[in-house]
Amino acid sequence: MKQSEALDILMMGKNVFLTGQAGSGKTFLINEYVKFLKKNKIGVAITASTGIAATHLGGSTIHSWSGIGIKKDLSETDITKLKSNLNVRARISTPKVLVIDEISMLHSYRLDTINKICKKIRENNEPFGGLQVILCGDFFQLPPVNDEGEEKSSFAYKADVWQELDLHVCYIDEQHRQWDESFLKVLNDIRSSSPEESTYEKLQTRMNATLPKNILPTKLFSHNVDVDAINNAELAKINTPEKIYEMQFKGARGLTDAIKKGCLAPEVLILKKGASVMFVKNNPNKGYINGTLGKVLDFNEEGFPIVETYSGREIVASPASWKLEDNEIILAEITQIPLRLAWAITIHKSQGMSLDTAEIDLSRSFSYGMGYVALSRLRSLAGLRLLGINQMAFLVDEEISALDSDFKKASAAAASQLKNMKTADIKKWQKQFLKNLKTKNKKQQNAESENKIFNILFNED
Repeated sequence: MKQSEALDILMMGKNVFLTGQAGSGKTFLINEYVKFLKKNKIGVAITASTGIAATHLGGSTIHSWSGIGIKKDLSETDITKLKSNLNVRARISTPKVLVIDEISMLHSYRLDTINKICKKIRENNEPFGGLQVILCGDFFQLPPVNDEGEEKSSFAYKADVWQELDLHVCYIDEQHRQWDESFLKVLNDIRSSSPEESTYEKLQTRMNATLPKNILPTKLFSHNVDVDAINNAELAKINTPEKIYEMQFKGARGLTDAIKKGCLAPEVLILKKGASVMFVKNNPNKGYINGTLGKVLDFNEEGFPIVETYSGREIVASPASWKLEDNEIILAEITQIPLRLAWAITIHKSQGMSLDTAEIDLSRSFSYGMGYVALSRLRSLAGLRLLGINQMAFLVDEEISALDSDFKKASAAAASQLKNMKTADIKKWQKQFLKNLKTKNKKQQNAESENKIFNILFNED
């Protein structure tokens, strides 16, 4: 399915599972739909299963939004208590649309729990209390983090509510990251669990390969201990004065902590001239996106770092903000220079990024999808320097492979049905959906009033 077709289906008000390969533009499509909703003054809750993914969308974690926190399950008593929480009640009652990104990393039991909470608080027995629900992600990427003894069967598609939602599958088959056909075949071979001898041979050509000297590649490792050791060691080699930037916080401690956990910018950032850095936020107007690499040239009069990107552009990295918003109301905010040291980064934290060059060590891969996630960050095979690889890096879950085939068929059927509809009928559906969303009942009006009262009581802007 094309992005434009998926957007039409979203605008018709259907519950959607939006999926596709890494680099197919899923996050871009979500952002386009959110812009459409906000333009029409429709409340939308933007969430993700991880804080990192949430920052890419400018939203919050689904755990924070729903009030479940780190709990695995909530009793009826717990949910009743949540309903009495003014903030949670307003947060869940007000929006008309719920987005959950990186659905592959959300356990099935948590998805069912969130469904129960929404039904109870919205006093509506439809799935998620009548919200339009958009689940976005790729089950070939990193799976849920399981506690000891927990089985892999806790993927979100195992949730009872997955069937209740009557999801329209939109499997995006466009590619907006990789332009190297040879590299795309490598990724597709791994994804389809059918690597050929040529797949191994192509990767072998990149083992300890030489990369362009004018670009210092980001190193991707499976474990944090390797990343921290490399970044600290490289910074210590630079014999120039250091600049220290401390993160600024605004809002309730619990909310700012949630943003901080999902933000790639460190709480304390130490930089020196010549440090290898990576921008960790999107700001196309200033010439950088999440993943833009460069080095610190100097510091301006205000003390902000001047970064020369590998494309040759000089950018002043002034402080940026990460916000937790609820229906366009800022609940919490953190501010920091949008940089982090970039000699190395974990594969987990690289999700959602696009890199021109990278040194990747897959010799300690320990979960399905790790090799696919790491390699798919790159735009071309020529940008890869492979430091090591193990057999685990090539493995994908067989159950996911079979399921993916079903998703493709469902998406093809949905695309065919859409093509058979007249353009006028599609527009009619979309206009009716907007009209329905703009019809406010008394409970929703009360919820919005409660939200305003909450912000006044707690001095929120």
